[in-house]
Amino acid sequence: MAAPLSAWPWEHLGSFKYLLYGPLIGKVVYSWLYRYGQTDSWCLHILIFCGLRGLIYQLWSSYSNMLFLTRNKRILKQGVDFKQIDKEWDWDNFLILQAFIATLACYSFPIFGNLPLWNWRGCIFALFLHMGVSEPLYYQIHKLLHTDYFFSHYHSLHHSSAVPQPFTAGNATLLEHLILTLITGIPILGAILVGSGSISMIYSYFFIFDMLRSMGHSNVEVLPHGLFQSFPFMKYLIYTSTYHSLHHTDLNTNFCLFMPIYDKLGNTLNEKSWQLHKKTSSGENDPAPDFVFLVHVVDVISSIHASFVLRSFSSLPFATRFFLLPMWPGAFLTMLTMWALSKTFFVSFYMFRDRMLQTWAVPRYGFQYFLPSAADGINYQIEQAILRADRMGVKVLSLAALNKNEALNGGGTLFVKKHPNLRVRVVHGNTLTAAVILNEIPKDVKEVFLTGATSKLGRAIALYLCRKKIRVMMLTLSEERFQAIQSEAPIEFQQYLVQVTKYQAAQNCKTWIVGKWLYPREQRWAPRGTHFHQFVVPPILCFRRDCTYGDLAAMRLPKDVEGLGSCEYTMPRGVVHACHAGGMVHMVEGWTHHEVGAIDVDRIDLVWKCALKYGLTPV
Repeated sequence: MAAPLSAWPWEHLGSFKYLLYGPLIGKVVYSWLYRYGQTDSWCLHILIFCGLRGLIYQLWSSYSNMLFLTRNKRILKQGVDFKQIDKEWDWDNFLILQAFIATLACYSFPIFGNLPLWNWRGCIFALFLHMGVSEPLYYQIHKLLHTDYFFSHYHSLHHSSAVPQPFTAGNATLLEHLILTLITGIPILGAILVGSGSISMIYSYFFIFDMLRSMGHSNVEVLPHGLFQSFPFMKYLIYTSTYHSLHHTDLNTNFCLFMPIYDKLGNTLNEKSWQLHKKTSSGENDPAPDFVFLVHVVDVISSIHASFVLRSFSSLPFATRFFLLPMWPGAFLTMLTMWALSKTFFVSFYMFRDRMLQTWAVPRYGFQYFLPSAADGINYQIEQAILRADRMGVKVLSLAALNKNEALNGGGTLFVKKHPNLRVRVVHGNTLTAAVILNEIPKDVKEVFLTGATSKLGRAIALYLCRKKIRVMMLTLSEERFQAIQSEAPIEFQQYLVQVTKYQAAQNCKTWIVGKWLYPREQRWAPRGTHFHQFVVPPILCFRRDCTYGDLAAMRLPKDVEGLGSCEYTMPRGVVHACHAGGMVHMVEGWTHHEVGAIDVDRIDLVWKCALKYGLTPV
């Protein structure tokens, strides 16, 4: 049986818990409609208050996950995994709780609804009450929560998060937040009871409180060490993110709310606090990742799927949802800004067999890759990312999707030729993509229909299958390109490569390998029961109900992968595109060649076996 007050009364409501704000919203709307514009101001203030407080935690969460800004100042280097994200999903329960308490207080004591807008005496009084009453009270209660009974039944939930995040601050039991509400209410009630309370005091106190709580749990050091060198007494008046992170790694130290002086007086101050703060704030000994996957945004809406926008949304496979639509204008303006500034962004990272991997993004959207005028700019950004990785000591940089487009840069060949002395290995990962597609094809298939037949992947797939004595109908209008590919096959297998120019030629073939977009009118030529394997981006529409459709080539990561907390576009959790996985294999195998340009058909089976060896599995 759960301990008393350890669970939230509305924990089974899921997203419907936000309907609990309904009475307040109804009260405000009723006042607007039937009181000629006059409203119960306290109801409106509570709603605004909760919204803005939630926004503070969200903005801090976004900042802490912007690795392009915070990578050198991160305290714990590992990423936040799906388990922690799910555990902290209802981090904002305390806002609903405090909205209830505020509503009860305003109904019971009319003085709360008649406070002046500003009273500077109340701010001073609240500050002294916080420093003299709330801080030591929190310190003692926090130590009590670390005793065996209270820790195992209540406080262990908060400490179960491996990497502190702003949302971790709200991830606690009902009892803990009731106590915290009482502690934070003391300065407010005290100022009001002496006649110095004001609306601005309440807003200011809680906003500063939330800012400091978010900062302390952000896992990013924002306060410079020079502040404490110039003003040594400050290190006892304000805590830092480093200071609080030590409490999560050493549970018997650093219990204070915001003021380390109480840890000093209570002899619970971690002696490593200031040395670690100096090291973290300076960015010393920050390791470069071994592997970087260079991605790009597909469209405006999908850009919101970045982990630093909405952490919960990015932890699920991408799908266009209703709540994204109001965010579209902001995402569109961001796109224009990124396009203009053309900065390279970090968007996520995780651990793969004890090696740090990172995902960077080129500030270009899918449609821009098809604008001839944008080609030079896109290649410039990719080139700068490669050179930056080279300077940092990255071992392998893998190009995703359109970043390795043949017409754009020859599958990465452009950069390798331009910079022959690169230490970083540039990889397009298509060898493993081809292997995944080929291993999806049933062993008893004797004939396939291949679109996009003269592309890098199409060529490799055709040459591989013909060696298996499988007849490949290659859809292409260019006889010259077909013959060039056919001539690469051994003479005894060339007969298995057949050029076709119309979709009608495949009306009796049930295995289609799609490397070029198929419209519904083209899909209709496939016979009933056809399976569409595909390597086209974006995937084709599932138009035929009497046929089956494969997903884009992908592989599932090993179960021991750490720090993975975002889904790769539409892929399920723990699944990455095959070209991404191909870059990982290149890195862990320690191969020293660049994998660019045409696919080496002889390496397809080798790369496949290596991927399986390291625990990567087909989806």
